[in-house]
Amino acid sequence: MPAESPTDGVVTLRPWRHEDVAAIIECVDGDPEISRWLDRVPQPYTREDAEAYIAGIGELSLAITDAASGRILGSIGTTWNESSDVGEIGYWLRADARGHGLTTRALVLLAGWELEREGVARIQLRADVENESSRRVAEKAGFTFEGVLRSAYWNPRLERRVDWAMYSLLPGELT
Repeated sequence: MPAESPTDGVVTLRPWRHEDVAAIIECVDGDPEISRWLDRVPQPYTREDAEAYIAGIGELSLAITDAASGRILGSIGTTWNESSDVGEIGYWLRADARGHGLTTRALVLLAGWELEREGVARIQLRADVENESSRRVAEKAGFTFEGVLRSAYWNPRLERRVDWAMYSLLPGELT
């Protein structure tokens, strides 16, 4: 994490804090879109789940907050491969904040910061091909659509195999 929290004046990214537990539960618990696309996010979502998320899940996970009020809007994070040169970003946003370009802003902030790291060759993200909102976020943030990973994952909540749309961003491509 940089010394100062990345911000564009509309959204700010910051580390999760213990006092964010109730806000995470409020954002995630019972949300049909989060439940549909992020099958690894438990439902119902409990205090223990939120505490475990804050404690760390093997990735850099940051709160997306409103820059003016500090209200928690969602989460964004990066998981790195073993050699730390390829990072994969994932994100979610609370229901009442969707549709205003906030996830795109957060993605641009995090991807830009990650690409400044020494030795980073690639930032990527995957989205179910049917998750049009997530795919639109990637495209608006400047990620390149590379293709579809067919039948790449079994989603038990959807009770089907899903195809993933693969997107990437390389150093120097973020404008």
